[in-house]
Amino acid sequence: MLNRLETYYDSVPRSAARAEDFGPLTLFVRDGVGWPYYARPALGHTGAVDAGSVDKVRARQRELGVPEAFEWVAETTPGLRAAVEASGLVVHEHPLMVLTADADALPSPPEDVTVRMVGSADPALESAVAAPYAAFGAAPTPGAAAQVAARLDAGLTRLAAAFDPSGTALAAGQHQPVGPVSEVVGVGTRPEARRRGLGLAVTAALVEDARAHGAETVFLTATDATVARLYARLGFRTIGTALIAEPAEEPA
Repeated sequence: MLNRLETYYDSVPRSAARAEDFGPLTLFVRDGVGWPYYARPALGHTGAVDAGSVDKVRARQRELGVPEAFEWVAETTPGLRAAVEASGLVVHEHPLMVLTADADALPSPPEDVTVRMVGSADPALESAVAAPYAAFGAAPTPGAAAQVAARLDAGLTRLAAAFDPSGTALAAGQHQPVGPVSEVVGVGTRPEARRRGLGLAVTAALVEDARAHGAETVFLTATDATVARLYARLGFRTIGTALIAEPAEEPA
């Protein structure tokens, strides 16, 4: 399973980014607008990774003006953590979860909320794209909705959202299929709509859609153990640890 996910991790950014080779590491650089990408282990690399290679990637990221971010799976590339920490980065751990069972009986969304898939020509697209940005305290980047629309038309992503009676998206998320594998990503709920089960309802809709479109493996990365327990209600089980490295926050 971890090898299958490694192939997915290497494939999915290539539809919207160029890959730059740094020996044991690959840096993905986004083409156009949207969330920036990261560096990760080169597909098939099984040896050690030294801090010097990490430093070279970080220098390139600074040159490009993109975040100095690295993402990988602890169990697949165990030697990378020491290298990124030696380079001065801070490593965050997140449960890596794969759908392995049927969902528990879940409560229905509030009666005034509608959860559905959103297409590229849907008038609610911009609102659905904006919801996860709002969840993380950010405004959508210019052209974000148009980029998501293009990815929807190309079959690179699928979008679900929870709407209030006015048609405003309160929560939204995507799953990104590549062959028989799809990752649930970017699920976020507006701060004023939290604690209503909307994120879980959106995730359930994405899982149902992924399975309906032939996904054999559906996975996601949970924020922490508390969130992982919520996803477990949908049938997700932890199979590893996703690691994200970034510079330490400077004191305000």
